[in-house]
Amino acid sequence: MTNDYSALLPLLNSLRERGELEYICNAPLAPYSSFKIGGAADVAVFPYTRAALLDVLGCVRRHEIRRDVFGNGSNVLFADEGYRGVTIFTTKMNRSVFRNGILWADAGASFTGLAVRALQEGLTGLEFAYGIPGSVGGAIYMNAGAYDGEISQVCTETTVYDPTVALLGSIREINGDAQEFGYRTSAFQSMRGAVILGGKFKLKPGDPAEIKAKMDDLMSRRRDKQPLEYPSAGSTFKRAPGYFTAKLIHEAGLKGATVGGAQVSEKHAGFVINRGGATAKDVLTLIEQIKEQVWKHAGVAIECEVRIIHER
Repeated sequence: MTNDYSALLPLLNSLRERGELEYICNAPLAPYSSFKIGGAADVAVFPYTRAALLDVLGCVRRHEIRRDVFGNGSNVLFADEGYRGVTIFTTKMNRSVFRNGILWADAGASFTGLAVRALQEGLTGLEFAYGIPGSVGGAIYMNAGAYDGEISQVCTETTVYDPTVALLGSIREINGDAQEFGYRTSAFQSMRGAVILGGKFKLKPGDPAEIKAKMDDLMSRRRDKQPLEYPSAGSTFKRAPGYFTAKLIHEAGLKGATVGGAQVSEKHAGFVINRGGATAKDVLTLIEQIKEQVWKHAGVAIECEVRIIHER
């Protein structure tokens, strides 16, 4: 695997000239992360269409160029040193289509935006997504959920680019139980190099007034309980079986603990936030301190939910 992306540039320039993507060399990653942390990537690519994304994925595979694919950057922490290789962001691939209670959405579509569209269509099932800052691809990848709702309840099919099949990779449809949804996990996490292209969701007719009331209630609860005023990656840790992880952190005396610009939120101990000027090193050091102290205090091993993206 190489970090030299020069073989990709002719394709990128051609696709840009045709209006199919944008790209930036030496691109700071902090603006594309909800943590607002991260050094520069060698190149950041923003495809507009699935075809452009597949062209890029095929090229980086042929030339064995390092790459990673992201959505809205809402559950990732980029290294302070940046990223050596090609970062691909799908947020400009955001089409969605509703038909007869079925929703098809591109990987880059806003999860919250889909909840709003569902409301407009008088469909229920996505209320829990309202306020979740990620994209469809990221939500499927981690089986995102909140307030007793999660992707597994509504996602019936996922379209995936699988680089392990054929010379240039293959497009596959993964249906139903084969998606292997579990708590903050899915089959796609174990598919080496796979890229989620979109998803199919089955919703039900509902009363728009009731749907909106539920969405408004969930948003109000988020604002009351979560530190939305600070950059973060949402809940930093997975729920420990049989425990509320935020409660464990609080009881270990860590609420408000800081390392540099990173802090355990005083509003919700399950969030590590960027109080201003935090580095990835600050966040990672604080995460390790939290895990160590919770183990010492309660004998419970907690697992980080945030995807850590290293320089190399």
